[in-house]
Amino acid sequence: MTGLPIDQLMKELVARASEVVELQERLQGLLHACRVITSELSLDGVLERIVEVARNTVDAQYAALGVIGEDGALDRFIHTGMDPETVKAIGHLPEGRGLLGALVTDPVPIRLRNIADDPRSVGFPANHPPMSSFLGVPIGGREGSFGNLYLCNRLGGEFTAEDEEVVRALAATASVAIENARLYEESRRRQAWLTASVEISRMLLAQTSDDPDTLTHIAESVQQLADADVVSIVVPSNQPDQLRVAVATGEGQRELTGLHYPADGSLARQAMTEGHGIISERDELPDDQFVHFQQIVATGPLMTMPLRGEGVPRGAVVVGRRPGRHRFTPADLVMAESFANQAAVALELFDARADQQRLTVLEDRDRIARDLHDHVIQRLFATGLSLQASTSTMPTGETKLRVSRAVDDIDDTIKQIRSTIFDLRANMEPGLMRQVAVDLISEFSPLLGFTPNLRFFGPVDVVVGADLLKDAEAVLRESLSNIVKHAHATDAWIAIAASAAELTITIEDDGCGLPPKGRRSGLANLTNRAKARGGTMNTAERDGGGTRMVWHAQVD
Repeated sequence: MTGLPIDQLMKELVARASEVVELQERLQGLLHACRVITSELSLDGVLERIVEVARNTVDAQYAALGVIGEDGALDRFIHTGMDPETVKAIGHLPEGRGLLGALVTDPVPIRLRNIADDPRSVGFPANHPPMSSFLGVPIGGREGSFGNLYLCNRLGGEFTAEDEEVVRALAATASVAIENARLYEESRRRQAWLTASVEISRMLLAQTSDDPDTLTHIAESVQQLADADVVSIVVPSNQPDQLRVAVATGEGQRELTGLHYPADGSLARQAMTEGHGIISERDELPDDQFVHFQQIVATGPLMTMPLRGEGVPRGAVVVGRRPGRHRFTPADLVMAESFANQAAVALELFDARADQQRLTVLEDRDRIARDLHDHVIQRLFATGLSLQASTSTMPTGETKLRVSRAVDDIDDTIKQIRSTIFDLRANMEPGLMRQVAVDLISEFSPLLGFTPNLRFFGPVDVVVGADLLKDAEAVLRESLSNIVKHAHATDAWIAIAASAAELTITIEDDGCGLPPKGRRSGLANLTNRAKARGGTMNTAERDGGGTRMVWHAQVD
């Protein structure tokens, strides 16, 4: 009996020693867990390590980390303990209802012996494995709650108060690691955006001519850096109140590229009008507002940034992710806006340099035109007068005839030089009368088997506006088509003459002439076009065989 207290004391001492050893092991495990968590820099890697470490530290069968989005709901759900087949059978991940949602709305730890006993529990979906004991601990940060740790089915019994303290300590370490990982990733992303901005600027400023791939490079950079599924750059269209998708990358890029759509009510117009970026969700847009993706690509999170130009916006960059993906953050928008602004500045500088080069070319053209007029034409004119005066003293004969022909050739040369002067001083925008005529000749020459002769007289590029150009193009196209189909010609001549008041197009061929019978709807349309412009159209047989058509119209 006398040894009994000593036995009890020894047993108690052994039990206490075991507790100390167990506590020391847990502390060592906790320190190791903290080192493991803080050794990771990427955010995804940190989240995965937190879940795995928490599960191992308290001997839980299942562990998960729910990330809270800006809307207060679970945005991401990282879990461990379930095999892929079970995860696939369950289907969608938790949405933050029941006990999971309770931790979101009231971030205080929850420890339960049995989940089903708590009135906040809403049960499990089909194919979900059974779960009993539960421990939930919030992960806080400087900007509020980041998310929650969820642990289920402790091996060997229920979760203890010591388990809760350990997990809370892990959560505190996790919050610091998450903050550091966020800062690190944001720094890396900012660096990537900055590098892309510098690359785009360098590419633009190194160009010596207009590069159609410039906007494509910008769109591809945005898609990669913003982790987007579709990106498009929209610009004002030639049509009033319309926007045009200049470039698209990602999903639906072929269908989106070149798309025209109304500017009013569009997300792009809103960004261009307000002058700042917009973050939104597709289902958050008002009923009267739309994004041009919606008919082609299903999108959820959206981000739109204006391309600011001098005076008016140059366009907008519209970025989208598939439904269900995480929302764009304010940090995403800040970096994307900075990139868009840098790209817009580079585009402005490129345009300014192109305008400078254009001005230099125009000045050179004007100088050449002055030299031709003041020197070449005057000398040719003087030579022609001298030769013409000489013919008056020449006897009639072959020599006098040759000199007269030379004088006529000089007159024709002077006319051609004057036409060239008009061309040099004309606007250099694409799509003018000369360019349209040359393009049509190139288009029909393979069909004709020869190249028609083309001559210009007067300031055709100056006086022919956009509306009249459409009619002139129709005249040339219809006439050349008729020569291909019906004339069986071996040569053709086209003369386009313009003055301040009128435009005349003369087309001749050496073919078989107009058929006596047949459809004349094409010629009737050309006649109506001429009448609508106060002009006429006449067709007749050409001297020497063939057809001669003269189309005449008043200039607006």
